[in-house]
Amino acid sequence: MHYFLLSAFGIPIVKFFPEGLSVRHLALYYDGNFQKELPLTRKQLLTLHMYLAAFFAPAVFLVAISGGLYLAGVKGSVEQDTIYSSEDVAISADSSTLKADVTALLVNAGVESYDYEYIKVKGNSLYTRPTSKDYYVIELLQTGVEVVHVRPNLQSRLMELHKGHGPSAFKIFQTAFSVGLLFVIISGLFLGVSAARLRRPTLLTVSAGALIFAMLLV
Repeated sequence: MHYFLLSAFGIPIVKFFPEGLSVRHLALYYDGNFQKELPLTRKQLLTLHMYLAAFFAPAVFLVAISGGLYLAGVKGSVEQDTIYSSEDVAISADSSTLKADVTALLVNAGVESYDYEYIKVKGNSLYTRPTSKDYYVIELLQTGVEVVHVRPNLQSRLMELHKGHGPSAFKIFQTAFSVGLLFVIISGLFLGVSAARLRRPTLLTVSAGALIFAMLLV
């Protein structure tokens, strides 16, 4: 038996190898035995990588399609109708009962059985959210209030989901998606770097991507 001082991802380790192995076989032997020391086998990691990629594929499509269309100038559109106006109603954006006040105003405007989660305050405008579906904007005017019914088209709805303005349950899914996507990327890199045959092309590819990304940031 021979022993060699090697480095696994910058961590020095001592490994013992059978006699008579060439340098190439030593590398392959090291790769194979190193995999056995991991909490997950390579096959298990690859399976998990594949399942997560497949599970989150619809979310990737949503982000890529909506974001790509937005950058191409297709930003979506909305239809707006003022459905109520009153000079006798006053609402304060700083009120501790803001949601109850807005709900009462919507009922006065003839909007019933409308479910929303919270109010987003932007200047003198109050937005009911989520805005990934039909929503209402309450304009706080000096002379009173106006209630505007907003109907976004498909691209606008997708962009609202993209921006995190969807329902709370969907935002929880988006958080899980961000963690899952990081795992898919990191596990994919690890699977490439940890395989002797794929190590060089993987490192070259990630280096090229990092270089182009850094150049575009300048």
